[in-house]
Amino acid sequence: MNHGLPTVSDRLSSLLQRHPKHLTALVAALLLGGGGGAFAVASLGPDAADLPIQQISEVVQPLALQEQANALDSHSFNLFRTDTTRSSDTAKSLLQRLGIDDAEAVAFLRSDTLASKALLGKAGRVVHAEASDNHALRSLSVRWSPSNDGVFERVVVEKTAQGLRSRIETADLQNTSRLAGGTVRSSLFAATDEAGIPDAVATQLADIFASDIDFHRGLRKGDHFSVVYETAEADGQVVRTGKVLSAEFTNNGKTYQAMWFTEPGKKGNYYTLDGQSLRRSFLASPVEFSRITSGFSMRMHPILKNWRAHLGVDYAGATGTPVRTVGDGVVEFAGVQNGYGNVIIVKHQNQNETVYAHLSQINVRAGQAVSQGDHIGAVGATGWATGPHLHFEFRVNGVHQDPLTIARQNDSQPVSPTAKANFNQLSSVMRQQLSAAMSIQQASAD
Repeated sequence: MNHGLPTVSDRLSSLLQRHPKHLTALVAALLLGGGGGAFAVASLGPDAADLPIQQISEVVQPLALQEQANALDSHSFNLFRTDTTRSSDTAKSLLQRLGIDDAEAVAFLRSDTLASKALLGKAGRVVHAEASDNHALRSLSVRWSPSNDGVFERVVVEKTAQGLRSRIETADLQNTSRLAGGTVRSSLFAATDEAGIPDAVATQLADIFASDIDFHRGLRKGDHFSVVYETAEADGQVVRTGKVLSAEFTNNGKTYQAMWFTEPGKKGNYYTLDGQSLRRSFLASPVEFSRITSGFSMRMHPILKNWRAHLGVDYAGATGTPVRTVGDGVVEFAGVQNGYGNVIIVKHQNQNETVYAHLSQINVRAGQAVSQGDHIGAVGATGWATGPHLHFEFRVNGVHQDPLTIARQNDSQPVSPTAKANFNQLSSVMRQQLSAAMSIQQASAD
């Protein structure tokens, strides 16, 4: 008898009626927990040491490595090398730079007429060589263009069953153009060298912009340039550079542009890309890109040892450096004259005359007509000179003037109306090429 107290079963029944979902979840959790426990117990297997041991044997076939090793031992390979000839080269020194150690090849290059004439004593020729893995010569070739007739010559030296043999071949040059650009860090030539631009192209750049840019004192770090120039190639190798076709130079934040254009019936000339001629009546310098050693000013005379006006400009240069006339005219005097030594005086229009002194050579005569850029003599040290240089004067009505100031005076003419359409078409192409050249320059700078 329970005296009215509820039993355990009564309580469970009442709880189930009031919270059916909660009790169902509780039962499920207990069952899952029990299952996990059962799983844990079931995963305890017998000790591995008590399991039976079964041994399996299988024959393994070795890889055929010995055959491959023997093949590698007997394999030979070729070595390829390229270098440039020097005027001081001997057969042995040239082959050593090409990585070739071959006494037979040295003797052959010394004695063979074709090979020695093409390679020895000739500076700047690119040589391609092929050698065996023991550094014996297999083949060698060198190319050059002996003239401007559009062909090049190729001398080939090859190893044959009968020993080394040489032959000469002739082929047509391929005329093309190249794009390049650079940034000035110290000097123009350092920048062009860094960009792989030949010196002949760098000199043209300096000449083209000489009236606008002082390449001796006016360059700034960060100045940059783009150039498109002609090349003549032999088997894809540049053997000669030609004319600068277009160029752009940014100096101290200001950009200058130039393009070569030839009007029908006229001489070719450089113009800005909008058609203004860059040709001045007078060149900025009578010597291609030479260093000015003494300007138009007062100075201590190197021989007389007193201060006096220097009524010209002195240009540094080795003896024999070509001297050119800065403008069209007629030779008024060519000979020896007091302290000037060997001197040439050229008469120009409008009572202008130019003087070229201390020359080692005189290549013109009095009364001869000359055109701007003609080579009329060579740098020397004749007369009152302490060393080889060119003394240059510019006189207007007999009065000395600063040549650099005269050279910057612009009286150029634009492209004629009849040629303007052709000019604009070419100018559009050149703008695209200069833009591509600038991209090359920027990529190399990055």
